[in-house]
Amino acid sequence: MMKSSKPEFKRQESWRYRRVAENWRRPRGVTSKMRKEESGFPPKVKVGYGSIASARGLHPRGLVEHLVWRESELEKLDAKIHIIRIAARVGERKRIGIVAKAKEQNFHIANPGKGESRPVAERVEEREPVPTETPVEEPTEQVEVAEDGEEESVTGEDSE
Repeated sequence: MMKSSKPEFKRQESWRYRRVAENWRRPRGVTSKMRKEESGFPPKVKVGYGSIASARGLHPRGLVEHLVWRESELEKLDAKIHIIRIAARVGERKRIGIVAKAKEQNFHIANPGKGESRPVAERVEEREPVPTETPVEEPTEQVEVAEDGEEESVTGEDSE
């Protein structure tokens, strides 16, 4: 059993006033109906809502989360037990190597990022050069030959 059903614990009066945030604070008022646990009021945080000890501190997938800085750290971990999270201070070049090795060993990655499996060089080549100026098409003149043999230049508008 990984996830038990727990109510969303809301702060007292957060549904009434916009200025009161929803994050939990213990109700302390002398006449507080929420503190007295009267019916019709949201539940209070209590010991009984705690999760089982074996599931405490695990990633939602049920795996133990491990922070990784280098590729060599993956050798010490087991893919069936651990899920890896790449450290925030790891650069892009090292990150790509870690992601590649993690995929080889079938690790779940908590923060893979966007398109991490593609090397940096490929991403740079795929970009198309942005044109500096857009060519402006000039109206072309159409030449009509009149019946008497004279040429008349006609543009897009009727000229008389």
